[in-house]
Amino acid sequence: MKIAIGADHRGYKLKRVLVEFLRGKGHDVTEYGAQSEESYDYPDAAIPVGEAVSSGKADRGILICMTGIGMSIAANKVKGVRAALVTSEEFAELSRRHNNANVICLQGGYVDPEDAKKFVEIFLKTDFEGGRHARRVKKITDYESSH
Repeated sequence: MKIAIGADHRGYKLKRVLVEFLRGKGHDVTEYGAQSEESYDYPDAAIPVGEAVSSGKADRGILICMTGIGMSIAANKVKGVRAALVTSEEFAELSRRHNNANVICLQGGYVDPEDAKKFVEIFLKTDFEGGRHARRVKKITDYESSH
């Protein structure tokens, strides 16, 4: 799977862990954002990751900042992105199964790296359920298309 991953300075350490983890699983990973722990603005990572997913250059995206909130807000401004802040294994699954999320946002300052790996693995392997959820997601995409 092609994965775009980005982080600001507060998510940099977790990004490094996840890049290694994902490449070890055979994924094609493209990195965006901070290349160190020096100050880096989260929109400068969120928007390119969102654009990579929206354009089809990446199948899924992963974004990391201190809380995951800023990344979620910024990524969701990109047309076609459904970014979900995930804080548990259940949320990772439901973000895909019910919301067809294509970007996962993680908390670099609050999530254990081993938990983050679990969240990402679940996010990547879970399929969208469709059905009544497809109707709901379509309402979002229809709104995006009309504005």
